[in-house]
Amino acid sequence: MDFHTACEKAKAFTKKPSDSEFLEFYGLYKQSTIGDVNIPAPGALDLKNKAKWDAWNKHKGLSQDAAQAAYIATYEKYAPKYA
Repeated sequence: MDFHTACEKAKAFTKKPSDSEFLEFYGLYKQSTIGDVNIPAPGALDLKNKAKWDAWNKHKGLSQDAAQAAYIATYEKYAPKYA
């Protein structure tokens, strides 16, 4: 399976992943498509965007290829639960 297929299949999950699982996907997706975080961290009171920024920044330094492989592995881990 390639990265883009895993993305499409993850979007088509029949059940919604938990917030922490969603953030796992989000951080790896952003690292895969953009690379290291390139925006300033949101303020501490902006909890949702701060959590998303932290999830992305957690993968800083990971190559885009490695991030894509990790995204596919994450999809395969959760697919039986949500697909």
